[in-house]
Amino acid sequence: MSRLALLSVSDKTGLVDLAKALVESFDFEIVSSGGTAKAIADAGLPVTKVSDYTGSPEILGGRVKTLHPRIHGGILGRPGLPSDAEEMAANNIRAFDLVVVNLYPFEQTIAKPDVTLPEAIEQIDIGGPTMVRAAAKNHAFVTILCNPEQYAPYLAQLTEYEGEVTPGFRQDCARQAFWHTATYDQAIAHYLSAADSEANIDIDVATELPQRWTLSGLQRQQLRYGENPHQPATWYQTGNVPSGWAAANLVQGKPLSYNNLVDLEAARRIIAEFPAQVPAAAVLKHTNPCGAAQGPSLAEAYQKAFDADSVSAFGGIVALNRPIDGDTATAMTKTFLECIVAPGCDDDAAEILAKKGNLRVLLLEDLLTGPTHAPRAIAGGFLVQETDNIEDDPSAWEIVTDQKPDADTLEELLFAWRLVKHIKSNAILVTNNRTTLGVGAGQMNRVGAAKIALDQAGDQAQGAVLASDGFFPFDDSVRTAAAAGIRAIVQPGGSKRDADSIQAANELGLVMAMTGIRHFLH
Repeated sequence: MSRLALLSVSDKTGLVDLAKALVESFDFEIVSSGGTAKAIADAGLPVTKVSDYTGSPEILGGRVKTLHPRIHGGILGRPGLPSDAEEMAANNIRAFDLVVVNLYPFEQTIAKPDVTLPEAIEQIDIGGPTMVRAAAKNHAFVTILCNPEQYAPYLAQLTEYEGEVTPGFRQDCARQAFWHTATYDQAIAHYLSAADSEANIDIDVATELPQRWTLSGLQRQQLRYGENPHQPATWYQTGNVPSGWAAANLVQGKPLSYNNLVDLEAARRIIAEFPAQVPAAAVLKHTNPCGAAQGPSLAEAYQKAFDADSVSAFGGIVALNRPIDGDTATAMTKTFLECIVAPGCDDDAAEILAKKGNLRVLLLEDLLTGPTHAPRAIAGGFLVQETDNIEDDPSAWEIVTDQKPDADTLEELLFAWRLVKHIKSNAILVTNNRTTLGVGAGQMNRVGAAKIALDQAGDQAQGAVLASDGFFPFDDSVRTAAAAGIRAIVQPGGSKRDADSIQAANELGLVMAMTGIRHFLH
């Protein structure tokens, strides 16, 4: 008797070739449902519809197709167990040797910006995961394939082992199947948790996060090592639909390293602060901006950012908010850079950059969309927080000094405030003319951070502005800033001694804006 295969797939990549090989080379009979059966029949191959095989029609608009004892008995039955064999024979159930199932496109559906909750619900597969889990559980007798990439290795097994597959191969397929359903369920749980949060359903307003949080990923690239050569590392893609850096196009250069990816994400977060209406560039080193600027052209923005700290820019990461043009490409090839990321690249720029063969150039059309939550491992568990994506609104700031900012000063303060949130705390930033002049990052006290930033700015601090990611506990930083020539300060406020800082600013003729928002980055 021919062997029996059950094929029911949403992703029909490679389906017809697989079915053809099963029927013509390995004497399989195929049972299939819905669109899968139609695709196989349209290819001129014999196929039995699930409804004909079970004697039960598809019902409830297709919600019930494969949930039938003849299907699941055939998947879960153990032919080597006499009691199972007797029951299967008594109920006219044949054993399936192969189950090929992938699931409704839930993640693709919820990725659509206008998807509704009812539309998402209808893409929650029920029969599919049930068949996948059943076949994976019974992998001692059944092979489960849930990814088109598995088809060729499976057929190779049949060829090598005279129509059979090894137990090790079946177990590996079962492992992949359980990861497949786990990832699928995780996507659904996270989506429904987000929907509950938006609707304020059963969510503790003090936490705004669900009681359970799971992480899973698909290995995208084995990295040479992590932060250091003795640390193994791997890049995982979340979800089945590539997004973010998994969707970026590496048009030239060596494969990305762990540190490259960490720096690139920091660069993306910074450049996402600046919409493409005004050209902007950021140069980073070790996740901190050594220079960032806006300018009348992309080339000028890059040059200003580079000049802000040309020593630190050597071997850095560059992010641009507009497609790379020839002038910008020429400027960037004058120094050694590790990576460049931009939403696009014109032909002239590509030709210029190609002369730097080891330079990694990535094109990521959507630089604005990033993760909504940030997990971090700790001993015995992990922490999860919402990412710091709050939109800064100067109209909500409080100008606490007698001196008030004019429109240009307020824009400069906003520029500095958008950037200081991306500098390791304690963070102080000095800017002028929409260009960073001095960066004090990751210091143990705010006075030290201010001193570093002001020393780096030097004479350029005259008439510049200063941003602090946290409040000033004392007025010393205000007085230090004024002595260096700073004209305006933006900071969160909230210190018990805010009045001292305000008084110092008034004495010294400074503008001070308090945002009411803190931007620590640990």
